[in-house]
Amino acid sequence: MKFHNLYRSLIGGLILALAWPVSGLGWSTLLFIGFIPFLFLEKNIAEDSHDSKNFRLFNYTFLMLFVWNILTTWWIYYASFGGAAMAVITNSFFMALVLLLFHVTRKKAGDFIGYFSLILYWLAFEYIHLNWDLTWPWLTLGNGFATSHLYIQWYEYTGALGGSLWILSINLLLFTILTKGRNFIRIAGMLKLILLPALFSILITANYKTPNEGNINVVVVQPNIDPYNEKFSGLTPQEQLQKMLALAEEKIDSNTDYLVGPETSLVNEMIETELEESPAIIDIRAFLKKHPQLTFVTGASTIKEYKPGETISATARKWKGAEVEYIYDSYNTAMQIDTTKNIQLYHKSKLVPGVEKMPFPALMKPLEKFAINLGGTAGSLGMQEERSVFTSMNKKAVIGSIICYESVYGEFVGEYVNKGANILCIITNDGWWEDTPGYKQHLAYATLRAIETRRSIVRSANTGTSCFISPIGEISEPTKWWEPASIKQTVVLNSAKTFYTLHGDYIGKSALLSAMGLLIYLILLRFKLVKKS
Repeated sequence: MKFHNLYRSLIGGLILALAWPVSGLGWSTLLFIGFIPFLFLEKNIAEDSHDSKNFRLFNYTFLMLFVWNILTTWWIYYASFGGAAMAVITNSFFMALVLLLFHVTRKKAGDFIGYFSLILYWLAFEYIHLNWDLTWPWLTLGNGFATSHLYIQWYEYTGALGGSLWILSINLLLFTILTKGRNFIRIAGMLKLILLPALFSILITANYKTPNEGNINVVVVQPNIDPYNEKFSGLTPQEQLQKMLALAEEKIDSNTDYLVGPETSLVNEMIETELEESPAIIDIRAFLKKHPQLTFVTGASTIKEYKPGETISATARKWKGAEVEYIYDSYNTAMQIDTTKNIQLYHKSKLVPGVEKMPFPALMKPLEKFAINLGGTAGSLGMQEERSVFTSMNKKAVIGSIICYESVYGEFVGEYVNKGANILCIITNDGWWEDTPGYKQHLAYATLRAIETRRSIVRSANTGTSCFISPIGEISEPTKWWEPASIKQTVVLNSAKTFYTLHGDYIGKSALLSAMGLLIYLILLRFKLVKKS
């Protein structure tokens, strides 16, 4: 019996990994049975009279989720071994706690509430995982259909959490059929649950009309600069910029409206009040003189100096020289430059935990002065609270500039649209992960953002895949890995807002509130203040 549970644990993790886009076979429909081995595992342990059943279930469940996590996100190792270990272990641990909570609920409240609680708890967890300081939503279940855009066009109403709900519901219904009997009603219900959303999606695609709100001509550059050996040491900032501009010249003509470069293209940290004095900005200004119709969006590293009397953030750092010292914040920045004097800036706001941001800074507020004197809190970058957008010189295009990791967050990306963005731009540096599933998964998730918002997406990667993504999630002009390239396309503008853009992750919020209510019910049940339903 012990080995049967071990097999179920390993098979469950393997099915989920094989279903995941790019990392495994990419058979996303396997997600519909991914939790079946766990449900049989839980049922078997629940019926066992052994005293340590909760402990044993957690161990087997953790193993299943560890297999899934490590087979799909092992590539983080190339950027950081410690980061990879932390991401895989902690994510598996949190997921295992969710499934253990489902087990306890089923034991206390019965099968009907218990199995329904699995959906509530998992969706609540995914919502929390999108919004707290230890955020790592890479394996949100709905992301598993990122390469199957033909069948998930309804994400414009639900977002990726709608896909998670779809997957969990089918797993539970199929498990019911396998354990309660294969009657016609259950089988018909399962087929409807699988087929109707897919058919609805196909109809949406067939009837989709491209917005008639104008378009812009865009050139994207992929400079292909090695992040380990060139970007911050091997090549000077000026050499990197000139390489990017030379690639752009291959595609730019008099009709080109926008040029887009990747994250941190301008690597020399520029003081934001002195941008015009930066050698990089001077060179870009000279380039724009030759192409006065052009607007340039790219990534940069910038610094804000705090003046005496200004409120200092917890992420601020202190620099002290022989004769001068100052306190500053360092930003991962998106920048729009044109022939006007106004340089528009946006500071990355969804920061990678442990790499760009110290988790739970509010708890560290009493140590703020100490953190500043240490030169920053674990290297935390500054950020801005609200999304902001870039507006073109002729007011025609409004750009939502999404920086790297931010593109994994559906509701967050929707905030750019609610600020007026009629086109989205993702700038990223995926070269940290080498030629692994990492950059391919990151690209695939971008198609979900296009569907959710019905926005064209322009994607510029330092290397990996730069491309254009249509409002229905179709990728075009993809560049190859580890090759410098420039691509060109006319992309459509759209100002209409989808249901999901307007309402965000309402599925996750509803699940969280319902899960909290269910936990209160369990507490009341525990103290016999209510009767078991």
